[in-house]
Amino acid sequence: MTTAFPKAKAESWRTRVWRWGFNLFPAYRGTGGRVTYIAPDWKEVHVALPLNWRTRNYVGTIFGGSLYGAIDPIYMLMLIHTLGPGYIVWDKAATIRFRKPGKATLYARFGLSDEELGAIRTLTAQHPSVDRVYPVELVDKNGVVHASFEKTLYIRRKGVAS
Repeated sequence: MTTAFPKAKAESWRTRVWRWGFNLFPAYRGTGGRVTYIAPDWKEVHVALPLNWRTRNYVGTIFGGSLYGAIDPIYMLMLIHTLGPGYIVWDKAATIRFRKPGKATLYARFGLSDEELGAIRTLTAQHPSVDRVYPVELVDKNGVVHASFEKTLYIRRKGVAS
């Protein structure tokens, strides 16, 4: 399976092993999604979601549960890896907007900037916890958006009560 997005940096051996393990993990494997790339610094992740017998719904398009399941844990894991062991990160809420039926493989690109990570560190130094909202889209190979999501994540420093 190929990805619709160019890879910024070659995967490290460690992120390649994480990707393999992630794709073999039964809870994620059941979504039908596949992680196709994890940047060595965990600031970028790519996911592909094919239309196949496991993801196809009654009307022949990608099942909505597969659409959401494929993107669900990604930002949480990215933040856990980029912020480090001094932080607690949990998914808090999500919204999904179905825009077009998925009739072919769909792709998502997740990214975290140094500015965003700095803002989180600054805010969690000033407040017990913060909520951050991250948009993500599932697109086809031509960049047409089939589903839009907003993921809200709860973040706090360890040892700080919220």
